[in-house]
Amino acid sequence: MKNLACLAFALTLIVSAAAFAEEAPRAARSVHLWYPAPEGVLYYNEMTVEQSHPGSYFMACGFSHGYFGIQEIRDAGDKVVIFSVWEPGEQNDPNTVADERRVQVLFEGDDVRVSRFGNEGTGGKSMFSYDWKIGETYRFLVQAKPDGKRTVYTAWFYLNESSEWKRLASFSTLANGDLLKNYYSFIEDFRRDGDSAREVRRALYGGGWIKTAEGDWIALTHARFTADRTPTMNIDSGVDGARFFLQNGGDTENHTPLQSDLRRPPAGIKTPDLMK
Repeated sequence: MKNLACLAFALTLIVSAAAFAEEAPRAARSVHLWYPAPEGVLYYNEMTVEQSHPGSYFMACGFSHGYFGIQEIRDAGDKVVIFSVWEPGEQNDPNTVADERRVQVLFEGDDVRVSRFGNEGTGGKSMFSYDWKIGETYRFLVQAKPDGKRTVYTAWFYLNESSEWKRLASFSTLANGDLLKNYYSFIEDFRRDGDSAREVRRALYGGGWIKTAEGDWIALTHARFTADRTPTMNIDSGVDGARFFLQNGGDTENHTPLQSDLRRPPAGIKTPDLMK
């Protein structure tokens, strides 16, 4: 009987371990910063990636109808700048969207690849191959121009090596003439192979500004820390010097509770010198 009891206990441990393995998240938990600010016509942000792995998306400028950031797709030599804009509706198959409801491409920059996307809503995306570096700060700018029932969203990325802004794309989408609103940044692990959940990703965010339709510049000095529903807590956020940070995956320790309101110091903040 004793041997049978030991065998039963061992089988229970094996079954429990297998169940845990099946339930263990395959991706690191996505983490976000939400910036309270009024609606705007320009959305500017700066981001520095400190740790990355293939399958990582570091998003600098998210808003109600799109997002803009950088990705490391498969390896250190496969990096891109990506700007996407959604179409209205909850569909995931881009082929089901009627022509009059689709994102319209008004501008496509040199060496920028424009295509349609699906499986997370539908819309238009632009990708620019760019070997961004760990530890280097990059600048992002999104502009909104209402156009009747549509809004034209345009993305610029600052090329540090040539000290100039590169216009990636201009997309027109059915947005009821919305300006920019609901501002956020995030880190996402999109490789989702189990191993990626054990890898650390970290980025710094700062220098953010919103320009209102009235011409006022509002500094993004406040943020709220949130995450997706993945049931893990190896995530963190906070203030590092004069910038916010986000971190997920691997041996990340959580020090900041979710839904925390963060404030970075205003010292050194000045209106960015953007294109006129």
